[in-house]
Amino acid sequence: MRARSVPPVVILLAAFLLQSAAVEPLVRLDRAVDAGIREGVFPGAVVMVGTRDTVLAARGYGHFTWQEDAPVPDPGATLFDVASLTKVVATTTAAALLVDAGALDLDAAVAAYLPGFQGDGKEAVTVRHLLEHRSGLRAFLPLHELTAAADEARARVLAEPLRWPPGARVEYSDLNAMLLGWVVEAAAGTSLDAHVREAVFAPLGMTATEFRPARARRPAIMPVGRWRGVPIAGEVHDQNAARLGGVSGHAGLYATGADLARFAQWWLAAGDRAPHVRPATVATFTAAVSGGRSLGWELRDTTTTDNTGRFLSARTYGHTGYTGTSLWIDPDRGLFVVLLTNRVYAPRTGRSISRLKVVRGAVADAAVALHAGCRAAGAC
Repeated sequence: MRARSVPPVVILLAAFLLQSAAVEPLVRLDRAVDAGIREGVFPGAVVMVGTRDTVLAARGYGHFTWQEDAPVPDPGATLFDVASLTKVVATTTAAALLVDAGALDLDAAVAAYLPGFQGDGKEAVTVRHLLEHRSGLRAFLPLHELTAAADEARARVLAEPLRWPPGARVEYSDLNAMLLGWVVEAAAGTSLDAHVREAVFAPLGMTATEFRPARARRPAIMPVGRWRGVPIAGEVHDQNAARLGGVSGHAGLYATGADLARFAQWWLAAGDRAPHVRPATVATFTAAVSGGRSLGWELRDTTTTDNTGRFLSARTYGHTGYTGTSLWIDPDRGLFVVLLTNRVYAPRTGRSISRLKVVRGAVADAAVALHAGCRAAGAC
């Protein structure tokens, strides 16, 4: 049977309804981010909202710095130091692909991949413990102060004693992600940055995402600090990542909003797109385990509107970054929300973190409304 053509008036009506439904949420989105700039939380930002197949909003706000003549962030071209988003965009995703390929065992001892991780009961720490942040390791070590070189810093982490028995408690720890990055390297047989470039970023078309961006790219990078009044861009903000040479499982990655949208769409597709991964593996990595976490990911805290707002589903997973970045993926709605800022660049308020959480929540709520309008118009 031949399909009937849609009358032009219906097409125009659908377009009108989509436009009308989207206007108010986009206004709310703009107001939320503009309020963050106005209150001195961050000088500039990028927001990406979309579904597994469609980008509903790609918007840039403010400027690279507080100077009005500084560039405006571009969702497709401006690079952000994404800080702890590295943990999920690079390290967790690489681990998931290796698990799916049978090259990494979640329940194997970390020492099976890192022989130097020995003593003090550490033989009981598994790869799964690292992803769950239940290894028993402390949250943080000032490696940039304790060590003078990358190899020395790595040795210091491997030698770090456990503070609690493995599995006994959740302690969000950069050390877990550092170790997981080295486990990925051992399982993949190459460096973390090379592996994620070939196994994750290239297949997804994330052409701008990388560790240690070249100096020539610095004009496109949002600054994260100042030195004698001069904006600093392209020098990783996390000092431990810097001590480890700029490539680490916990921080060091740079990405654009458009690339992170592609990344989120891949997770929402749950194995339908290259690099292919079984839906069961996606389910394993995103299922709740304990302490408001899944494997590598943070889960939405339904007791508060901080970071995720009021309306994202309870199964929403994502992560935040110290520099002012966040990524949330709602599998029930098939929706993602990316907010990238450079909060650490000379904030003009003493409560930038708490205020940023309010902005994140408002952006998430506007994104849900935008998605609802799109669905009501039959456009997504």
